[in-house]
Amino acid sequence: MNPPGNRPALARLFADRELLPEWLPLALGFLALLLPTVYGLFRGVWSTEEQAHGPIILALSAWLIYRQWPEMLARSAGRAGTPAGWPLLVVALAMYVLGRSQQILSMEILSLIMLAAAILLLKRGGKALAAVWFPFFFMLFMVPLPGPLVSQLTMPMKMAVSYATEHILYAAGLPIARNGVILQIGQYQLLVADACAGLQTLLTLEALGLFYLNVVRHTSPFRNIALALLIIPISFSANVIRVITLTLITYFFGDAAGQGFLHGFAGMVLFITALVLILCLDSVLQWVVKKRAATAA
Repeated sequence: MNPPGNRPALARLFADRELLPEWLPLALGFLALLLPTVYGLFRGVWSTEEQAHGPIILALSAWLIYRQWPEMLARSAGRAGTPAGWPLLVVALAMYVLGRSQQILSMEILSLIMLAAAILLLKRGGKALAAVWFPFFFMLFMVPLPGPLVSQLTMPMKMAVSYATEHILYAAGLPIARNGVILQIGQYQLLVADACAGLQTLLTLEALGLFYLNVVRHTSPFRNIALALLIIPISFSANVIRVITLTLITYFFGDAAGQGFLHGFAGMVLFITALVLILCLDSVLQWVVKKRAATAA
């Protein structure tokens, strides 16, 4: 039999029967607002390649809150909620009504994140919110950015990825040329789309890196900061590998293969590549930290 401190998180979560009357009505009310939004997202933007990371972000955020829930309860034990949650609650509900009625998706998603934070403030106070601040911050990666801003920032990224892809494949001896973000390889033309080298991809990979940092919880500030900064070149490298993969698939297997099932597989290549690069760089940084510690000793 496990001692109380080692009980699974789910058992500790409901160990105190008094928590059910406190949280169950709030959870049901919040789900009544959340579920229609999530259903619409699955039928809408989450079914597109640009926002396909949304369900992953939501699931990981829920897991992080579940993981840190016992710590949140311990930190806020015996503390009352703070009235500072009321203004946030009013603003969040107004944003939800406006975003839902006017189909402003970014406002609707953001309002639900703010609403959850307001409920936590009202019930448990600032200490509780501080204990689970990262999952709430992590959920911001689900909020779609304004279209004009995305278009403005995406074009330079696509140009850079196209340039790198052209020079790498040309150095490998393949017949490739480039005109802007259009790659010509053999008899095929490929347009580097936003989903292949866009701002949303960069943000998704940044979220993946921050999630990794939160889970591993390195004690070295140098290691954390360096890895967080290196996520940007990792994202660029992963995008280049993805576009190279799609280009090679199209060149050797035809346009139908490049635009069909294998195009979706290239999306998996992107995230697998990014994860492998993060793990490799983390191992290198671990070696650097140990070497510095040994030198200092």
